[in-house]
Amino acid sequence: MDTAVQTGVRDSAAGRDRIAAGVVDVGLVTAMVLYGYVHHGGDPIATPLESLETIAPFVVGWLAVAALAGVYTRDRLLGRDELRVTATAWIAAANVGLMLRGVPQLHGNTIWPFPVVITLSVLVVLLGWRLGFSLYLSVTE
Repeated sequence: MDTAVQTGVRDSAAGRDRIAAGVVDVGLVTAMVLYGYVHHGGDPIATPLESLETIAPFVVGWLAVAALAGVYTRDRLLGRDELRVTATAWIAAANVGLMLRGVPQLHGNTIWPFPVVITLSVLVVLLGWRLGFSLYLSVTE
């Protein structure tokens, strides 16, 4: 059974890599949601609270599901299994974000095909940066 477990070995370099990966992941989720917000006529400068209400459900969803799935607790951050866990975590996180976005107190809605677009576009970006970084590391090490 493949489960996410902590190994108990704490390496400061591995810890930094996990933090860096988390920051990049959250930054990319934020950037993709913000891109969609601007693309559909939103203005993050004029309406910062509305922008935050648009971004927050997906970032909260990602952080919650990534923690539950153990995305950042694995010995390696890059590799086939890690990409699978990242993909699964994002698909679940997108659904959490879509559910949160449907809460009446938050700005936004979930009309078709938005769920497909947000899920697939961010999935491609998250897996793309991880694959690219993995290739970079394989060439430089």
